[in-house]
Amino acid sequence: MHRALFSLLLAIVPMTSALSAAKLPASGTLEVYIIDVEGGNSVLFVAPSHESLLIDTGNAGAVAAVRDAGRIEAAIKDAGLTQIDHLITTHWHGDHFGGMAELASKVPIREFIDHGPNVQPGELADTFLKDTYPQLYARGKHTVAKVGDKIAIAGLDVRVVTSAGEMIKAPLPGAGKPNPYCASYKPGENNAEDPMSVGVFITFGKFRTIHLGDITKNKEFELMCPNNRLGTVDVFLGLHHGVDSSNSPVIVHALHPRVAIMNNGTRKGGQPEVMQTLHSSPGLEDLWQIHFSLLSGQEYTVPGMFIANTIDDQQGTMPIAAMPAPPAGPGAPPAPVHNGTGYWIKLSAQQDGSFTVTNARNGFSKTYKAGL
Repeated sequence: MHRALFSLLLAIVPMTSALSAAKLPASGTLEVYIIDVEGGNSVLFVAPSHESLLIDTGNAGAVAAVRDAGRIEAAIKDAGLTQIDHLITTHWHGDHFGGMAELASKVPIREFIDHGPNVQPGELADTFLKDTYPQLYARGKHTVAKVGDKIAIAGLDVRVVTSAGEMIKAPLPGAGKPNPYCASYKPGENNAEDPMSVGVFITFGKFRTIHLGDITKNKEFELMCPNNRLGTVDVFLGLHHGVDSSNSPVIVHALHPRVAIMNNGTRKGGQPEVMQTLHSSPGLEDLWQIHFSLLSGQEYTVPGMFIANTIDDQQGTMPIAAMPAPPAGPGAPPAPVHNGTGYWIKLSAQQDGSFTVTNARNGFSKTYKAGL
Protein backbone atom coordinates (compact mmCIF):
# COMPACT_ATOMS: atom_id res chain seq x y z
CA MET A 1 0.00 0.00 0.00
CA HIS A 2 2.74 2.42 0.97
CA ARG A 3 4.68 1.40 -2.12
CA ALA A 4 1.62 2.17 -4.32
CA LEU A 5 1.15 5.58 -2.67
CA PHE A 6 4.83 6.38 -3.16
CA SER A 7 4.56 5.47 -6.85
CA LEU A 8 1.51 7.71 -7.19
CA LEU A 9 3.38 10.64 -5.63
CA LEU A 10 6.29 10.10 -8.00
CA ALA A 11 3.85 10.35 -10.90
CA ILE A 12 2.12 13.46 -9.53
CA VAL A 13 5.26 15.53 -8.75
CA PRO A 14 6.44 15.86 -12.38
CA MET A 15 2.91 16.76 -13.44
CA THR A 16 2.69 19.44 -10.74
CA SER A 17 6.08 20.85 -11.72
CA ALA A 18 5.05 20.98 -15.36
CA LEU A 19 1.82 22.79 -14.51
CA SER A 20 3.70 25.30 -12.34
CA ALA A 21 6.21 25.91 -15.11
CA ALA A 22 3.38 26.49 -17.56
CA LYS A 23 2.09 29.35 -15.38
CA LEU A 24 5.47 31.07 -15.26
CA PRO A 25 6.51 33.70 -17.83
CA ALA A 26 8.48 32.29 -20.72
CA SER A 27 11.37 34.58 -19.83
CA GLY A 28 12.55 36.89 -17.07
CA THR A 29 13.64 39.36 -19.72
CA LEU A 30 12.11 42.53 -21.14
CA GLU A 31 12.39 42.29 -24.92
CA VAL A 32 12.25 45.42 -27.08
CA TYR A 33 12.15 45.41 -30.88
CA ILE A 34 13.09 48.68 -32.60
CA ILE A 35 11.55 48.07 -36.02
CA ASP A 36 12.63 49.50 -39.37
CA VAL A 37 9.72 51.44 -40.83
CA GLU A 38 11.83 53.58 -43.17
CA GLY A 39 12.16 56.71 -41.09
CA GLY A 40 8.83 56.34 -39.31
CA ASN A 41 8.52 54.93 -35.83
CA SER A 42 7.60 51.57 -34.34
CA VAL A 43 8.84 49.98 -31.12
CA LEU A 44 7.51 46.76 -29.60
CA PHE A 45 7.90 45.98 -25.88
CA VAL A 46 7.32 42.42 -24.65
CA ALA A 47 7.22 41.99 -20.87
CA PRO A 48 8.23 38.74 -19.09
CA SER A 49 4.48 38.19 -18.57
CA HIS A 50 4.20 38.17 -22.39
CA GLU A 51 2.03 41.28 -22.29
CA SER A 52 2.84 43.72 -25.07
CA LEU A 53 3.07 47.43 -25.76
CA LEU A 54 3.53 48.75 -29.29
CA ILE A 55 4.48 52.37 -29.90
CA ASP A 56 3.43 53.61 -33.38
CA THR A 57 2.79 51.73 -36.60
CA GLY A 58 4.92 53.27 -39.33
CA ASN A 59 4.15 55.12 -42.54
CA ALA A 60 0.98 55.88 -44.46
CA GLY A 61 0.49 55.18 -48.15
CA ALA A 62 -0.71 52.12 -50.03
CA VAL A 63 2.73 50.56 -50.39
CA ALA A 64 4.36 51.88 -47.22
CA ALA A 65 1.54 50.87 -44.89
CA VAL A 66 1.58 47.28 -46.13
CA ARG A 67 5.39 47.15 -45.95
CA ASP A 68 5.61 48.61 -42.46
CA ALA A 69 2.71 46.60 -41.03
CA GLY A 70 4.37 43.49 -42.42
CA ARG A 71 7.64 44.31 -40.68
CA ILE A 72 5.83 44.94 -37.40
CA GLU A 73 3.92 41.68 -37.80
CA ALA A 74 7.22 39.85 -38.31
CA ALA A 75 8.50 41.20 -34.97
CA ILE A 76 5.23 40.24 -33.28
CA LYS A 77 5.58 36.68 -34.56
CA ASP A 78 9.26 36.53 -33.56
CA ALA A 79 8.21 37.50 -30.04
CA GLY A 80 5.63 34.69 -29.96
CA LEU A 81 2.68 37.07 -29.56
CA THR A 82 -0.84 36.57 -30.84
CA GLN A 83 -2.12 40.08 -30.06
CA ILE A 84 -1.07 43.58 -29.07
CA ASP A 85 -2.34 44.47 -25.61
CA HIS A 86 -1.64 48.21 -25.79
CA LEU A 87 -0.93 50.44 -28.81
CA ILE A 88 0.31 53.98 -28.22
CA THR A 89 0.06 56.35 -31.15
CA THR A 90 2.40 59.12 -30.07
CA HIS A 91 0.88 61.76 -32.37
CA TRP A 92 -1.04 62.20 -35.62
CA HIS A 93 1.68 62.32 -38.25
CA GLY A 94 1.50 59.79 -41.06
CA ASP A 95 4.85 58.19 -40.24
CA HIS A 96 3.51 57.26 -36.79
CA PHE A 97 -0.04 56.01 -37.44
CA GLY A 98 0.10 55.10 -41.13
CA GLY A 99 0.30 51.31 -40.80
CA MET A 100 -2.33 51.00 -38.06
CA ALA A 101 -5.33 49.90 -40.11
CA GLU A 102 -3.26 47.37 -42.05
CA LEU A 103 -1.74 45.97 -38.85
CA ALA A 104 -5.14 45.79 -37.13
CA SER A 105 -6.40 43.64 -40.02
CA LYS A 106 -3.67 41.10 -39.23
CA VAL A 107 -3.27 41.22 -35.43
CA PRO A 108 -5.87 41.91 -32.70
CA ILE A 109 -5.21 45.16 -30.81
CA ARG A 110 -6.86 45.38 -27.38
CA GLU A 111 -6.26 49.01 -26.35
CA PHE A 112 -5.68 52.11 -28.47
CA ILE A 113 -3.94 54.98 -26.65
CA ASP A 114 -3.36 58.51 -28.00
CA HIS A 115 -3.12 62.14 -26.89
CA GLY A 116 -6.55 63.15 -28.16
CA PRO A 117 -7.57 65.20 -31.24
CA ASN A 118 -5.15 66.18 -33.98
CA VAL A 119 -4.02 69.81 -33.60
CA GLN A 120 -2.27 70.17 -36.97
CA PRO A 121 -5.09 70.03 -39.53
CA GLY A 122 -4.34 67.83 -42.51
CA GLU A 123 -6.43 65.65 -44.79
CA LEU A 124 -4.56 62.41 -44.04
CA ALA A 125 -4.85 62.55 -40.24
CA ASP A 126 -8.26 64.18 -40.12
CA THR A 127 -9.82 61.65 -42.50
CA PHE A 128 -8.24 58.75 -40.60
CA LEU A 129 -9.50 60.04 -37.26
CA LYS A 130 -13.00 60.63 -38.60
CA ASP A 131 -13.55 57.54 -40.74
CA THR A 132 -11.11 54.77 -39.77
CA TYR A 133 -9.86 55.13 -36.21
CA PRO A 134 -13.26 54.84 -34.47
CA GLN A 135 -13.89 51.58 -36.32
CA LEU A 136 -10.57 50.19 -35.13
CA TYR A 137 -10.88 51.05 -31.45
CA ALA A 138 -14.53 49.94 -31.41
CA ARG A 139 -13.09 46.40 -31.41
CA GLY A 140 -11.19 47.07 -28.18
CA LYS A 141 -10.68 49.98 -25.79
CA HIS A 142 -9.82 53.63 -26.46
CA THR A 143 -7.83 55.67 -23.93
CA VAL A 144 -6.75 59.30 -24.12
CA ALA A 145 -3.46 59.41 -22.23
CA LYS A 146 -2.98 61.90 -19.41
CA VAL A 147 0.37 62.73 -17.82
CA GLY A 148 0.85 60.63 -14.72
CA ASP A 149 -1.19 57.71 -16.09
CA LYS A 150 0.19 54.20 -15.74
CA ILE A 151 -0.25 51.55 -18.41
CA ALA A 152 -0.91 48.26 -16.66
CA ILE A 153 1.66 45.65 -17.72
CA ALA A 154 2.70 43.03 -15.17
CA GLY A 155 6.31 43.41 -14.09
CA LEU A 156 6.78 46.83 -15.68
CA ASP A 157 6.20 50.38 -14.50
CA VAL A 158 5.02 52.29 -17.59
CA ARG A 159 4.31 55.94 -16.86
CA VAL A 160 3.01 58.60 -19.22
CA VAL A 161 5.29 61.61 -18.78
CA THR A 162 4.16 63.72 -21.76
CA SER A 163 0.84 63.96 -23.59
CA ALA A 164 -1.21 66.64 -25.38
CA GLY A 165 1.48 69.23 -24.76
CA GLU A 166 1.49 68.63 -21.00
CA MET A 167 4.51 67.48 -18.98
CA ILE A 168 4.59 65.69 -15.64
CA LYS A 169 4.81 68.20 -12.80
CA ALA A 170 6.23 66.07 -9.98
CA PRO A 171 9.60 64.38 -10.49
CA LEU A 172 9.81 60.61 -10.79
CA PRO A 173 11.24 58.73 -7.79
CA GLY A 174 14.93 59.62 -7.40
CA ALA A 175 14.69 62.55 -9.85
CA GLY A 176 14.23 66.29 -9.29
CA LYS A 177 17.80 67.61 -9.10
CA PRO A 178 18.75 70.88 -10.83
CA ASN A 179 19.61 70.40 -14.50
CA PRO A 180 22.93 72.13 -15.32
CA TYR A 181 22.29 71.95 -19.07
CA CYS A 182 19.34 74.35 -18.88
CA ALA A 183 21.72 77.34 -18.84
CA SER A 184 22.86 76.72 -22.42
CA TYR A 185 19.40 75.95 -23.85
CA LYS A 186 18.46 77.49 -27.20
CA PRO A 187 14.81 77.44 -28.37
CA GLY A 188 13.89 75.62 -31.55
CA GLU A 189 11.13 75.69 -34.13
CA ASN A 190 8.44 73.05 -34.37
CA ASN A 191 5.12 72.24 -35.94
CA ALA A 192 1.91 71.97 -33.91
CA GLU A 193 1.57 68.21 -33.58
CA ASP A 194 5.06 66.98 -32.58
CA PRO A 195 4.89 68.65 -29.12
CA MET A 196 1.65 66.79 -28.40
CA SER A 197 3.43 63.41 -28.40
CA VAL A 198 2.68 60.75 -25.83
CA GLY A 199 5.94 59.92 -24.05
CA VAL A 200 6.51 57.04 -21.63
CA PHE A 201 9.14 56.21 -19.02
CA ILE A 202 9.51 52.45 -18.49
CA THR A 203 11.11 50.75 -15.50
CA PHE A 204 11.88 47.02 -15.28
CA GLY A 205 13.62 46.28 -11.99
CA LYS A 206 16.74 48.47 -12.12
CA PHE A 207 16.54 48.93 -15.89
CA ARG A 208 15.16 52.24 -17.16
CA THR A 209 14.28 53.38 -20.66
CA ILE A 210 12.28 56.18 -22.25
CA HIS A 211 10.46 56.94 -25.50
CA LEU A 212 9.17 60.49 -25.94
CA GLY A 213 7.68 60.35 -29.43
CA ASP A 214 8.60 63.50 -31.33
CA ILE A 215 8.59 66.09 -28.55
CA THR A 216 10.69 69.06 -29.58
CA LYS A 217 13.37 71.22 -27.97
CA ASN A 218 10.91 73.65 -26.41
CA LYS A 219 9.06 70.81 -24.71
CA GLU A 220 12.32 69.17 -23.68
CA PHE A 221 13.14 72.38 -21.83
CA GLU A 222 9.69 72.50 -20.24
CA LEU A 223 10.07 68.90 -19.07
CA MET A 224 13.65 69.07 -17.81
CA CYS A 225 14.16 72.63 -16.51
CA PRO A 226 15.02 74.04 -14.11
CA ASN A 227 14.96 70.60 -12.47
CA ASN A 228 15.33 67.20 -14.14
CA ARG A 229 11.99 65.48 -13.46
CA LEU A 230 12.99 62.18 -15.09
CA GLY A 231 16.38 61.29 -13.62
CA THR A 232 18.58 59.03 -15.75
CA VAL A 233 18.02 56.13 -18.14
CA ASP A 234 19.99 53.18 -19.40
CA VAL A 235 18.65 53.41 -22.95
CA PHE A 236 17.16 56.40 -24.78
CA LEU A 237 14.82 55.16 -27.55
CA GLY A 238 13.51 56.86 -30.67
CA LEU A 239 15.17 60.29 -30.44
CA HIS A 240 12.55 61.80 -32.80
CA HIS A 241 14.27 59.96 -35.66
CA GLY A 242 17.46 61.86 -34.78
CA VAL A 243 16.27 65.19 -36.22
CA ASP A 244 17.60 68.51 -34.97
CA SER A 245 14.26 70.03 -33.95
CA SER A 246 14.68 67.79 -30.89
CA ASN A 247 17.55 66.15 -29.00
CA SER A 248 19.02 69.10 -27.16
CA PRO A 249 21.64 68.57 -24.42
CA VAL A 250 18.92 69.69 -21.99
CA ILE A 251 17.42 66.22 -22.28
CA VAL A 252 20.06 63.97 -23.89
CA HIS A 253 22.91 64.92 -21.56
CA ALA A 254 20.67 65.18 -18.50
CA LEU A 255 19.21 61.70 -18.98
CA HIS A 256 22.78 60.37 -19.11
CA PRO A 257 21.95 57.30 -21.25
CA ARG A 258 24.49 54.53 -21.64
CA VAL A 259 22.99 53.63 -25.02
CA ALA A 260 20.88 55.52 -27.53
CA ILE A 261 18.92 53.78 -30.30
CA MET A 262 17.90 56.11 -33.12
CA ASN A 263 14.87 55.16 -35.22
CA ASN A 264 15.99 57.16 -38.26
CA GLY A 265 15.76 56.93 -42.04
CA THR A 266 18.36 57.13 -44.78
CA ARG A 267 17.75 60.84 -45.23
CA LYS A 268 15.87 61.60 -42.04
CA GLY A 269 17.81 62.15 -38.84
CA GLY A 270 21.48 61.87 -38.06
CA GLN A 271 22.13 65.57 -38.67
CA PRO A 272 25.47 66.93 -37.42
CA GLU A 273 23.99 68.88 -34.49
CA VAL A 274 22.24 65.79 -33.11
CA MET A 275 25.24 63.54 -33.66
CA GLN A 276 27.49 65.99 -31.84
CA THR A 277 25.05 66.15 -28.95
CA LEU A 278 24.88 62.37 -28.72
CA HIS A 279 28.59 61.68 -29.06
CA SER A 280 29.41 64.30 -26.41
CA SER A 281 26.76 63.01 -23.99
CA PRO A 282 28.35 62.09 -20.63
CA GLY A 283 28.40 58.35 -20.10
CA LEU A 284 27.17 57.39 -23.58
CA GLU A 285 28.85 54.15 -24.58
CA ASP A 286 27.20 53.49 -27.94
CA LEU A 287 24.76 54.88 -30.48
CA TRP A 288 22.81 52.32 -32.51
CA GLN A 289 20.89 53.32 -35.65
CA ILE A 290 18.01 51.70 -37.51
CA HIS A 291 19.35 53.16 -40.76
CA PHE A 292 22.54 54.43 -42.26
CA SER A 293 22.07 58.20 -42.58
CA LEU A 294 23.19 60.19 -45.60
CA LEU A 295 22.94 63.28 -43.40
CA SER A 296 25.87 62.12 -41.26
CA GLY A 297 28.54 61.51 -43.88
CA GLN A 298 31.76 59.93 -42.66
CA GLU A 299 32.19 62.86 -40.31
CA TYR A 300 29.46 61.81 -37.90
CA THR A 301 28.42 58.25 -38.66
CA VAL A 302 28.85 55.27 -36.34
CA PRO A 303 30.53 51.99 -37.35
CA GLY A 304 28.39 49.83 -39.63
CA MET A 305 28.06 47.06 -37.06
CA PHE A 306 25.81 49.43 -35.05
CA ILE A 307 23.53 50.16 -38.07
CA ALA A 308 20.68 47.77 -38.85
CA ASN A 309 19.78 48.82 -42.41
CA THR A 310 21.49 50.35 -45.42
CA ILE A 311 19.97 51.55 -48.73
CA ASP A 312 19.39 49.75 -52.02
CA ASP A 313 21.22 52.25 -54.24
CA GLN A 314 24.52 52.73 -52.43
CA GLN A 315 27.15 55.20 -53.50
CA GLY A 316 30.59 53.96 -54.51
CA THR A 317 32.12 56.02 -51.75
CA MET A 318 30.62 57.94 -48.86
CA PRO A 319 31.56 61.63 -48.68
CA ILE A 320 33.23 62.87 -45.52
CA ALA A 321 30.93 65.89 -45.34
CA ALA A 322 27.36 65.44 -44.18
CA MET A 323 24.64 65.85 -46.79
CA PRO A 324 22.33 68.86 -46.19
CA ALA A 325 18.87 67.86 -45.02
CA PRO A 326 16.30 68.07 -47.86
CA PRO A 327 13.49 70.62 -47.59
CA ALA A 328 10.36 69.49 -45.82
CA GLY A 329 6.86 69.60 -47.26
CA PRO A 330 5.02 68.20 -50.28
CA GLY A 331 7.69 69.37 -52.74
CA ALA A 332 10.47 67.37 -51.10
CA PRO A 333 12.11 64.67 -53.22
CA PRO A 334 11.27 61.09 -52.19
CA ALA A 335 13.65 59.59 -49.66
CA PRO A 336 15.66 56.55 -50.73
CA VAL A 337 14.22 53.40 -49.18
CA HIS A 338 14.77 49.69 -49.28
CA ASN A 339 11.73 47.51 -49.73
CA GLY A 340 13.37 44.19 -48.95
CA THR A 341 13.98 42.82 -45.48
CA GLY A 342 13.79 45.47 -42.78
CA TYR A 343 16.12 44.47 -39.96
CA TRP A 344 15.30 45.38 -36.38
CA ILE A 345 17.52 46.16 -33.43
CA LYS A 346 16.58 44.04 -30.44
CA LEU A 347 17.12 45.06 -26.83
CA SER A 348 16.98 42.40 -24.08
CA ALA A 349 16.98 43.81 -20.54
CA GLN A 350 17.37 42.08 -17.18
CA GLN A 351 15.94 43.25 -13.85
CA ASP A 352 19.43 43.82 -12.44
CA GLY A 353 19.90 46.63 -14.99
CA SER A 354 22.08 44.74 -17.45
CA PHE A 355 21.01 44.55 -21.08
CA THR A 356 22.07 43.29 -24.49
CA VAL A 357 21.56 44.99 -27.87
CA THR A 358 21.61 42.95 -31.08
CA ASN A 359 21.71 44.04 -34.72
CA ALA A 360 19.54 41.60 -36.68
CA ARG A 361 21.25 42.44 -39.99
CA ASN A 362 24.71 41.20 -39.05
CA GLY A 363 24.17 39.40 -35.75
CA PHE A 364 26.46 41.78 -33.89
CA SER A 365 25.57 41.82 -30.21
CA LYS A 366 26.89 43.76 -27.23
CA THR A 367 26.10 43.27 -23.54
CA TYR A 368 26.14 46.17 -21.08
CA LYS A 369 26.75 45.15 -17.48
CA ALA A 370 24.61 46.33 -14.59
CA GLY A 371 25.68 48.88 -12.05
CA LEU A 372 28.00 51.01 -14.15
